[in-house]
Amino acid sequence: MFRTKNVEQSIRDTEEPEYALKKTLSALDLMVFGIGVIIGTGIFVLTGVVAKQAAGPATALAFVVSGIVCALAALCYAEFASTVPVAGSAYTFSYASLGELPAWIIGWDLVLELALGSAVVAVGWSGYVRSLLGNAGASLPDFLSGTQNGKFGFDLLAFLLVLVLAGILIAGVKLSSRITSIIVAIKVTVVLIVIIVGAFFITSSNYKPFIPPSEPRPGGSGLTAPIIQLMFGFTPSNFGVMGIFTAAAVVFFAFIGFDIVATAAEETINPQRDVPRGILGSLFICTVLYVAVSIVVTGMQKYTQLSVDAPLADAFKSVGHPFWAGLISFGAAVGLTSVCMILLLGQTRVFFAMSRDGLLPRTFSHVHPTFGTPYRSTILLGVIVAIVAGFTSIEELAELVNIGTLFAFIVVALGVIILRRQRPDLPRSFRTPLMPYLPIASVLASLWLMLNLPAETWLRFAAWMVIGAVVYFAYGRRHSRLGLSR
Repeated sequence: MFRTKNVEQSIRDTEEPEYALKKTLSALDLMVFGIGVIIGTGIFVLTGVVAKQAAGPATALAFVVSGIVCALAALCYAEFASTVPVAGSAYTFSYASLGELPAWIIGWDLVLELALGSAVVAVGWSGYVRSLLGNAGASLPDFLSGTQNGKFGFDLLAFLLVLVLAGILIAGVKLSSRITSIIVAIKVTVVLIVIIVGAFFITSSNYKPFIPPSEPRPGGSGLTAPIIQLMFGFTPSNFGVMGIFTAAAVVFFAFIGFDIVATAAEETINPQRDVPRGILGSLFICTVLYVAVSIVVTGMQKYTQLSVDAPLADAFKSVGHPFWAGLISFGAAVGLTSVCMILLLGQTRVFFAMSRDGLLPRTFSHVHPTFGTPYRSTILLGVIVAIVAGFTSIEELAELVNIGTLFAFIVVALGVIILRRQRPDLPRSFRTPLMPYLPIASVLASLWLMLNLPAETWLRFAAWMVIGAVVYFAYGRRHSRLGLSR
């Protein structure tokens, strides 16, 4: 269960023609992918949720906290991705350092994280499109507008979006990159409009109090509150200083994506040089934009009055500028499509890597003879994600995605330390600084944010992990290529 797949074998597997992905991506492509997936639901949707319910104007500080946690993890990802340039991201890294069972656990976790992430973004995209339709005097029937306010429904727009994007991914990663470049240009422009135009409508009184008084967190502390109280002497709360950490654990979703760059390492022309640049560059740019947007939006409208569905657009409506609100809704709707597509890209590559190793049925690791993409896994996962997006609300998805990502960060940080000790001879074009202190700090920071998530999220995550253990022992362990070769 703890047999490791050495780096050399992982790289040799990428050279088998039947299972080889085309190398077409550059450093610019990777940075565009990173920005394309990071700027999305987190800034266009979750800003309003956390400002209204957890942090108030101090949401900007929550973005800073999440950005720091991600930066620690990004340095670990950059070393791994440049050393093991193979599809699968944290799954592949874990297989090379921790062993097969830990690799399976993290792969299973990533499949959940990226699937639900895609679904969250599709639902957010649907909300902005419905807002645009409403401005134009059109609307969808309630039963086709998704589950909202406790009323069950099917989100037709989110369902169709996922299916269309899955088709684009099958047609080739370079096509996906070109489409993403256009979309990224549009949504970065929209974000800059929010910052520049919105700055003229800031009312200083909306920042008072900048850190609202602390309130008990209703029903969400559960199992985690005693742990945090015991370990750190604090109790999770909404608002106050602890509310910033609660908000950071939620807006952390806004940063999910830089690790997707690592999943595309196998399709990069020069991964040793370009993958670290793509990861760190996209993360830095997006953190600066996030902090600026949250400061402007909470200054335009009192945090207690911010919209949950479309906070950026509705903030401009509140100051009497519906034109800008409509433009932002359009930009958000366009921009979220790239987020959904790139999350799907990452998920299919993790699934592909696990299949190529025999831990999942090998049929899903065959690539298309013309497009060079893992089309079978893309079709399967595209349909599943489309169904999930159609039937699930955004609130219950986002926190589950966050806990999965933070768990992956912990495993990658530990893996970097272990691989440094096991294989100091490996060529590393990028080395994580301050070893082992920085990876340890990454582990502790990720664990801290995990503990700030509700108990219900932990229970759902545990249930998914139990299902994964059953699948591994029933199928993966017996069909592992590494096990059969020994």
